[in-house]
Amino acid sequence: MSIDGSVELKQFEQVELRPPSTVMRLERMGSFFPTRLSFLRSLLRRLARDGMGLKRTAFKLDDDGFGQAVYDVMLDGQHYALIAYSQALAPEDRTDRVIAEAWDTCFILFDGQPGPNDISRLEGHATQQEAGQYDERVLVLSRANKSVRLFDHVVERLADGQQPDAEMIGKIGYLMRTTAVYGNGKFGMADRAEFMDRPSLSQPFRLEMLTVYLIREFTLDLVNHVAAARASQNGKAGSAELADQFRRQLGIGNSTGLGMAPFLVGHPVLINNWMLVRETALARVRAVETASQSTRQEFLNLLQQTKAHLQQWQVDGQFEQDRIEKLRHNFNEMIPQCESLSQQVKPWDKLLRACEDGSSSLQELMVSLILEPNGDIIDGLCECMEDTFGPKLDPVMNVDEVRQILTRHYDWAMQIDLTEEDQTAMVWYVSEEKAEPRLGARAKDNKEHREMPHAIPRKVQAFAADLQDLDGTTLLGEVLMRHPEHRDIARRVQTVSNHPFAEIRDNLVADNVRPIDLLRCKLSFFGASKFDPRSDRWTRITLYQGAPTARELTVENCGDVFLPAFEVDK
Repeated sequence: MSIDGSVELKQFEQVELRPPSTVMRLERMGSFFPTRLSFLRSLLRRLARDGMGLKRTAFKLDDDGFGQAVYDVMLDGQHYALIAYSQALAPEDRTDRVIAEAWDTCFILFDGQPGPNDISRLEGHATQQEAGQYDERVLVLSRANKSVRLFDHVVERLADGQQPDAEMIGKIGYLMRTTAVYGNGKFGMADRAEFMDRPSLSQPFRLEMLTVYLIREFTLDLVNHVAAARASQNGKAGSAELADQFRRQLGIGNSTGLGMAPFLVGHPVLINNWMLVRETALARVRAVETASQSTRQEFLNLLQQTKAHLQQWQVDGQFEQDRIEKLRHNFNEMIPQCESLSQQVKPWDKLLRACEDGSSSLQELMVSLILEPNGDIIDGLCECMEDTFGPKLDPVMNVDEVRQILTRHYDWAMQIDLTEEDQTAMVWYVSEEKAEPRLGARAKDNKEHREMPHAIPRKVQAFAADLQDLDGTTLLGEVLMRHPEHRDIARRVQTVSNHPFAEIRDNLVADNVRPIDLLRCKLSFFGASKFDPRSDRWTRITLYQGAPTARELTVENCGDVFLPAFEVDK
């Protein structure tokens, strides 16, 4: 793994990594919490360290907040610009669906500083669903809708010279929610594989996280602008500005569904790298002999913050709410033990071991907690999460070597009884109308002709069966000439031999699969908090809630976004 030149390369003691057989299970992956390794956290540290120099270079909005705005920022020594297009939207056209045809706002992250012609030209594309076309200077495209109830409430209060209701702010948590954040080659945008010499383009989802952060800045400016115009219309001398405590408390919402889930299956090397960095960080922290007084105090403060965060984390779904309440109860019971263990030798290892009999949620919450005060030994790992190579096929590997990989890494897949109907009950497929991922009942939906390659155990078993009677010295290339249908799974098997965290060790087409586990795993790496599943197939989240805004971001406060908790008294 490579370390960015700005990070001193050091050797750190570490304990043995948790095995993939433990980590790469859906139930555990669906229990992940964001950590200081998450993409938005590493972005905030970089922006704070280098100085983002945010400038609002254009703000041409009418009294209702419709028009254009441009924000310029520096990241990794490069200028980027967020172009915002705000427009009127009829209530019947407002939807969280990614396939919407109209939005309150559309955003483009532009490579460099756009001119007037760029801004005008791109508006006609950004405000279309999939008909828009872009060039390599367009890096990210996003659309967002207002949380109308909260947006109107904040405008009304500010226009009247008052601050908004704290309880309402706390309950909703965002003025806008994105319906999509597209990047990396879609619709003709820049393919970042061509920019591997630029850290901001090669780091996973760094530019998407930058886009969302700038969208947050725009929404805060927008609500102040509309409130000031409303006050003027009402004959008021002036409006109030949104207080800093509320600016921090408001993040950006997002609704995420099945479209995100296949990413973890389709990018095995990338997922391995994310997981390996997370597990390596944990192994380093667990090896620490003693916690300094300042580190221990930070941890004790985080315990109380986490307790408040869990108390404020409320969702509508009863299943998930019951899960949160159980976690809340178990965590509160552990706090006295945490305070004691943090003073002992190898405190972080002991803390995690103390959770071993608890739920995966409790264990993974503790992982996030013990990583948080140890940035000095783990933050450099954030520069090792990209994938510059992808899976490779080695046709000269012989059959005996392939069998050894299957034995070592796919025993879980070989043990699944695929003659049982419940093990093949579901099918992942691409919808005909929108070319989007879907999950349906195999017997009912009849979509096998559009099936996605997510039935990994079935593919592994079929591959193993065709290797069974072959001479061990036979080359894989010869096998694939006779069985080209195994080419993809052969590449995947070889990839996992060098990337042990690349494979989800569960059957994704079994009748008990919960796609929400895939979503939460990926979103935790983004840095999302307060997961609010609306079913086992889609969830609402919040990004940047609690994070310092651009005008107050410093090296000292850039970590304040960890599991945010807020005062809610009016």
